[in-house]
Amino acid sequence: MAKMRRSFTDEFKREAVALLDGSGRPLEHVARELGLQPSVLRNWRRAAQGQPPRSRSGAPAVPGAATPATPDEQTAEIARLRRELERARQERDILEKAISIFSEAPR
Repeated sequence: MAKMRRSFTDEFKREAVALLDGSGRPLEHVARELGLQPSVLRNWRRAAQGQPPRSRSGAPAVPGAATPATPDEQTAEIARLRRELERARQERDILEKAISIFSEAPR
């Protein structure tokens, strides 16, 4: 059976962030004390500071929350990704050749 998602009032969130900021204790300890995941409390603190929440990868958790890239930045990113892709393809080809060499029967 699926778990029900808990919801918290804005007041609880504000008090949790105030406890975190005022206690001087590590975020993980305060989160455990309140029965929360550290990431939840971290996102609440970010929201209280006026910053968008972030995902595990560090990217904005909300699509479109990042500042849009300029066309020049997009072009540079595409070029970088193409170079990265080409390098990955070359590495794959080398590994495939190595596998075929090492999998041949000894003479």
